[in-house]
Amino acid sequence: MTRSAGNGKMGNEKGFTLSEILVASAIGMMLLGAIYAAVVTGQHSSVAIERKVATHQDARAALELMAAEIQMASYNPTFASSVWRTFNDCGSTSLAQTRKGLQEATSTSITTEMDLNESSAVGDASHEIIRYAYIAGEERITRETNCGGAQPFLGEDPLVGTPRTTRVVNGNAGIDIFRYYDGAGNLLASPPNAPNVRRVEITLVVETDQLDPNTQQRRRMIYSTSVIPRNHAISQ
Repeated sequence: MTRSAGNGKMGNEKGFTLSEILVASAIGMMLLGAIYAAVVTGQHSSVAIERKVATHQDARAALELMAAEIQMASYNPTFASSVWRTFNDCGSTSLAQTRKGLQEATSTSITTEMDLNESSAVGDASHEIIRYAYIAGEERITRETNCGGAQPFLGEDPLVGTPRTTRVVNGNAGIDIFRYYDGAGNLLASPPNAPNVRRVEITLVVETDQLDPNTQQRRRMIYSTSVIPRNHAISQ
């Protein structure tokens, strides 16, 4: 605002027109909208990464434990006879001893046995009989030790109220959890003749339980490893 010289009267006033204010407001709103969208996208990306990392950690830890325990199948350091137990009845040795520590071997379940405490018996110490089973309808894997009942392992049981982060979707993907090979590397039909098994391939197809906020899809990952149960090949 300026005043006219000499007479003290108000001169011409300078300011913004209504159209200028509207244009400035519109630009400001666009900038704020862009900033808000960037913040929301960043938050969504952060959430998606956290969910993917949680699923990755669950699957990797599960795969490593499964591989370590399957690798110990048929461990019998004293070469004791008639030590192997029927997988669904740990008090029975009725199943053929030729199956040794691989008493169950299908595409969705496996039961391994080992004499960890070197007592010439199986099942008298913790974790000597281990069964993994895939429950396709509930998209999870359970783990059972010494016939003590199946416990949640990967893809928590939604019925017990445990927060769920991972879904095991091998069934949807059409990929077997377990595949078995002979000494020449040939794939064996499931269930295989247990004495012929020389390598077990484990494949986990997992998804995040929650949808990706950006894509509205579950993130899928595949993990695989091969295990050689060396003790299973030893004549006992």
